[in-house]
Amino acid sequence: MIQNGRVAMVSGAGSGIGKDVAKSLAEQGVKVAVFDLNSLKAEETTDEILSSGAQAIALSGNVACRDNCFAVAETIIQTWGVLDIQVNCAGILIDNVIQRITEENWDLIHSVNQKGVLFCMQAAIEHMKENRYGRIINLSSGAYIGNPGQAAYASSKAGVVTLSKVAAQEFSRYNVTVNCIAPGMVETPMTAGMPKEAFEKIVSSIPLGRVGQPADISHLVAALAAEEAGYITGQTIFIDGGASLGRV
Repeated sequence: MIQNGRVAMVSGAGSGIGKDVAKSLAEQGVKVAVFDLNSLKAEETTDEILSSGAQAIALSGNVACRDNCFAVAETIIQTWGVLDIQVNCAGILIDNVIQRITEENWDLIHSVNQKGVLFCMQAAIEHMKENRYGRIINLSSGAYIGNPGQAAYASSKAGVVTLSKVAAQEFSRYNVTVNCIAPGMVETPMTAGMPKEAFEKIVSSIPLGRVGQPADISHLVAALAAEEAGYITGQTIFIDGGASLGRV
């Protein structure tokens, strides 16, 4: 279980998986900093948490901007005095085959998906190392194995896996664990516009016969953020209904 009163920063918490993670942590007594590029979405998530009787603050900014990430971490410290848990969910998806990927799209995807994780971890570790305690959980994607039409996205998410492994080694001296979750297809606003035929094809390839729900991810986040998870670090765990079986 997560110790009551722990403080978490969740990026991308305005919608989708990040929102569910933020609300799930709050339900367990965690004080949650809701960090999102969209300030209105951040406020919505925060209001839902506050209405349940839990504690939360809304913070807006771009994870691809190092100053924004450090400012958010500093605000958390000023508000609650500590930062115990960080969950990096912010990310974007732009699909295209290799020969049609533009430089602009490549840079944007890697800036948000990779630099965003790097900058958030840099901001968090500055405070976690002082207390010699921390749980960092980064969201990658099952796509990092390599999916046709997703070269930019897949490579950015592969970078998240590698960043997590390196951070796990570097941060261990401070009693800070770093783990990675690689979701498969999850029903979120990001995937809502998928053509029916493509959606059904993906479902048919999943051994459990369904796409994931944000709650499927939140349950593992909570487990990795718990006090009892202190001997788990540097791991990448797939949550994909078995879709990756035989591929890794």
